[in-house]
Amino acid sequence: MSQANSPRRRYSKPWLSHADQVQRLQQRGLVVADTAAAQQFLRHVGYYRLSGYCLAFESARHCFIPGTTFEQIAAAYQFDLILRDLVTEALEVIELDLRSGIAHHFGRRHGPFGHTDEANFFDKFDHSRWLERLRDEAGRSSELFVEHFKNNYSDFPDLPIWIATEIMSFGGLSTFFKWMTRNDQQAIAGQYNLQSRILQSWMHHLVYIRNLCAHHSRLWDRVWAIKPTLPRGKNWQPPAVRSNRHLLATLLLLRYCLKRIPTVARFAHNWKSRVEARLAQPPHVANADSRMGLTSNWQTNPIWR
Repeated sequence: MSQANSPRRRYSKPWLSHADQVQRLQQRGLVVADTAAAQQFLRHVGYYRLSGYCLAFESARHCFIPGTTFEQIAAAYQFDLILRDLVTEALEVIELDLRSGIAHHFGRRHGPFGHTDEANFFDKFDHSRWLERLRDEAGRSSELFVEHFKNNYSDFPDLPIWIATEIMSFGGLSTFFKWMTRNDQQAIAGQYNLQSRILQSWMHHLVYIRNLCAHHSRLWDRVWAIKPTLPRGKNWQPPAVRSNRHLLATLLLLRYCLKRIPTVARFAHNWKSRVEARLAQPPHVANADSRMGLTSNWQTNPIWR
């Protein structure tokens, strides 16, 4: 019987003090040199969040590789924290560029309120629900530019597309792009020299990554639940890129997009150097690079350079 179909049981794990949590880790083979410092770390991070970082250091579930120290796991957490900040920085730049580019094209093509007309989208789009959510976001917004529009124009809660894209969620923006007509999609994707299906997949993936970052979730060795579709071509495919399920694929698509935003060239160069410096000091596990999808020569990939 699969786990999904097995009978459910009541949760019975007890509450543990920070001291008990450290003891539990020691019982599983973790070396803890400074128990007081370990307790303080758990007080800040939380046992449940830390347990995700333990996975790379286990030979079997809840069984640490002999010699593993608490300090190594804490260092993996710090490594991931800085890496997550770097990914977030790039995401913010790319998200802003997408918002601006989508609004500019759609407004030019369909007018200020073209997004309120379901005829400008694929037939299967649940346009009414999407628009209702956008109107709700407008109603909840406290932005001064939204208040100004509300107080001066009878169209509210509908907003011109160049205002609407400023307040819609990144997920809403991704949905907006997904259901545009193919001509509109390709016009926007062409700004990045991508096929529309590739940009659509990347936006969906980046929404997922953004949500992970916003919830301070582990990135460095995670296997993606929402994978980006990678373009054809040797620089995107094995052996240059092992798979689309790990960190390297995401870093490459972030780098690809940043290189196509001329106004952030200095930031993009600096970001690249900082990512390289961070990945040069991975967590202290034998297979750290492979857990991130890194190849031995990933930095020489033309996409990254």
